Amino acid sequence: MERDPQLELYEAVAARLKAAHSKVRTLQVPEGVRMALSRKLLVITAAAKHDLADAARRLDRLMGDLDAGRFPEDPDRDVSDGSP
Repeated sequence: MERDPQLELYEAVAARLKAAHSKVRTLQVPEGVRMALSRKLLVITAAAKHDLADAARRLDRLMGDLDAGRFPEDPDRDVSDGSP
């Protein structure tokens, strides 16, 4: 019996999302950055329910950013003091 390619993609995205959540949990970043990354992963998870291919692309982009050390700004960081 032939496997459904959509099911295979779903399984792959689910496994990658699980790994991404684990990676975000272990990052040495401020809590605000971790929360922003977790929100992005939740958005990707929700998108997977409606457009699996788009969710896979979004996850690729996010993981590429993480691997390159590009993180979202810390929303809790006070930029009014002029410090970098």
